[in-house]
Amino acid sequence: MRVPALGLSVAVVLFVADQLVKWLVTGPLGIAALGDVHTILPIFDLRFVPNVGVSLGLFAATSDTTRWLLVAFTGAIAAGVLVWLWREQARWDQIALGLVLGGALGNILDRVRLGYVVDYADLHLGEWRPFLVFNVADAAITIGVLILLARALFTRDKPAAPAKADAAAVSEEVNA
Repeated sequence: MRVPALGLSVAVVLFVADQLVKWLVTGPLGIAALGDVHTILPIFDLRFVPNVGVSLGLFAATSDTTRWLLVAFTGAIAAGVLVWLWREQARWDQIALGLVLGGALGNILDRVRLGYVVDYADLHLGEWRPFLVFNVADAAITIGVLILLARALFTRDKPAAPAKADAAAVSEEVNA
């Protein structure tokens, strides 16, 4: 079985980038406590938000038991993505799966180390916030899933050309 070098490379680069940005935000930039905000653009702030849940803040892990159950659950999903990645041949699907895997591992590491995921990117228009506060890993997971969905919905593999024997059989049936 071939090693999915492209997908694994994307996952590693994304994981490192995610952890580096989280370190920059919470370390040198000092945005490490609830309520800490640094405005970058009129529509973009860095805002510390400890996320103890999963997507959209659902299923909050408010105890050690639920925290580790969430780690196990997301770890199982990441393992499933890795298996899929290992079997995937299509270049764009490998890239998408690498984004999902790298993002998942970045968020899992936060939850293991800190008990929550560090979210900091706050995209808004004035007081209207169409998105929850997110991080690089969340964005990568979302982009990876969107690529997979788009490819599943809008691209179809072309059917294989019939073998010569099949073509000859079809020709005989037509001539009969």
